Amino acid sequence: MSGGGIAGSSKQKIEPSKPADAPSFKRKRGVFQKDLQHMMYGYGDDQNPLPESVALVEDIVVEYVTDLVHKAQDVASKRGKLLTEDFLFLIRKDLPKLNRATELLAMNEELKQARKAFDMDEEKLATVD
Repeated sequence: MSGGGIAGSSKQKIEPSKPADAPSFKRKRGVFQKDLQHMMYGYGDDQNPLPESVALVEDIVVEYVTDLVHKAQDVASKRGKLLTEDFLFLIRKDLPKLNRATELLAMNEELKQARKAFDMDEEKLATVD
């Protein structure tokens, strides 16, 4: 029996096509793998999700963030400076994202103030000794 039938000829490696306007830089894959695995588990996936699933989610996340940054740069181009408000402007119609972003920004500010107060207390203790 020969393997020259239809099944034998269909074993060609098909390369995914890249759009003509795709960037030519290469990014490291798997940089967010552990974080995404934990997030996927937190949202109901298996504790050890398939590597293909993690890679797909990573591609989606990186594409979304890249697109958002490019849009924010377009918004900020008139000012010449990229600010946090540019990102908030872009997500203004998505209330859950906007609320979460403002919550995280407020929490970040609280942490900065706490670190600053802690550093000042340490300096006072160092000068007393």
